[in-house]
Amino acid sequence: MPETGAEARMNSATASGPRKAALAFILVTVMLDMLAFGIVIPVLPRLILDFTSGSATGAAWWQGVFGTLFAVIQFFFAPVLGALSDRFGRRPVILLSSFGLALDYALIALAPNLWWLLAGRAIAGFCSASISVPSAYIADVTKPEKRAAAFGAIGAAFGVGFILGPFIGAQAGSIDPRLPFWIAGALTLANFCYGFFVLPESLPPERRAPFEWLKANPIGSALLIRQYPAVWALLGVSVLSYLAHDSLPHTFFLYGNARFGWDQRMVGYALVAVGIMSVIVQAGAIGPIVKALGEKRALYLGMGAGLAAFVLYGVAWAEWVVFAAIALGGFWGVWSAAAQSMLSTAVAPNAQGQLQGALASVRAACQVFTPAIFNGAFVLGVSVDASWAGAPMLVSAGLLALALPFAFAATRQIAAAPAPRA
Repeated sequence: MPETGAEARMNSATASGPRKAALAFILVTVMLDMLAFGIVIPVLPRLILDFTSGSATGAAWWQGVFGTLFAVIQFFFAPVLGALSDRFGRRPVILLSSFGLALDYALIALAPNLWWLLAGRAIAGFCSASISVPSAYIADVTKPEKRAAAFGAIGAAFGVGFILGPFIGAQAGSIDPRLPFWIAGALTLANFCYGFFVLPESLPPERRAPFEWLKANPIGSALLIRQYPAVWALLGVSVLSYLAHDSLPHTFFLYGNARFGWDQRMVGYALVAVGIMSVIVQAGAIGPIVKALGEKRALYLGMGAGLAAFVLYGVAWAEWVVFAAIALGGFWGVWSAAAQSMLSTAVAPNAQGQLQGALASVRAACQVFTPAIFNGAFVLGVSVDASWAGAPMLVSAGLLALALPFAFAATRQIAAAPAPRA
């Protein structure tokens, strides 16, 4: 059949040259945002500690409040920003969010007390909720068969930011605890300026959807997902996988110290290895893996690698086993790229922002519960014996095992479902 006018314009907008340029910008955007985010990770607790007069217990309590507030705001506002991008386009949402984050980092750098700092974290939670929009942008400008590799590249950009960010933040924080926030703000502002002059819009007007408050919230997102049984099943995979992921950031230091007597430096080396392995796989291996196996088998491969890695973490009897788990766990990222690609092709083009907002909302909701789940598992494990310090990782392995039936159901339903229409 001949192309419609809308299809012709879309094909023109996503021609090879512009598509590659837009993808490159989005990857730079994500990397700079995550670099800025990572820069403040090592110094935010120090700033909180200063405001609590050196009270470790007070700082721990406030840090929990900040983390929960950040996650709750993302839970509610990620669908709003995703829906706004479906209505007004991806470009204005990405640019306004970057500008808002730049101002927010300056606000935090100038914070005279905890309440000012709390307000800054609330604003950061709102602006960071736009992280769903770059994923929708990728779906707009990338052909379906190339999306898994593109989503893998986004994961690699995340990894680069999180590897370099904490290192830069720690060095700058040793000079002045507020300096990292100025650096993060400058990077984010530079990203806004770059995008203002370079970033094209990816969603043409004829493919946009009206903004509806009834849909731009977590419940409305759930109603969208309900229309697509395959998406509902993949959401189950995502929830369990997101939960499983957080055992490492929440308990890895405690785990390494209790099991092997690792100090902070050794734990840092291991976490850098995690990041490097993730970047290697997501940047270079996901495309060939998906091309060779297809999205369905790639999804199973990634989940199987993650499950096996968490089992190795949990039962590790020597230090080398931990690093073997790190190497194997790098391939866990294949599941996310394959699932994102499958999800993006399962919904209509004018609902991509709402879908990605729903996924970001789910991710934020998981972050509210994971500290209690994994820190509780660690406490229960070591109360029996130090050899059970890997209990949180075994919980993660169990969650991924529970996700497998959802993955089987999703791949069957996607194979049988008709192509979505705008």
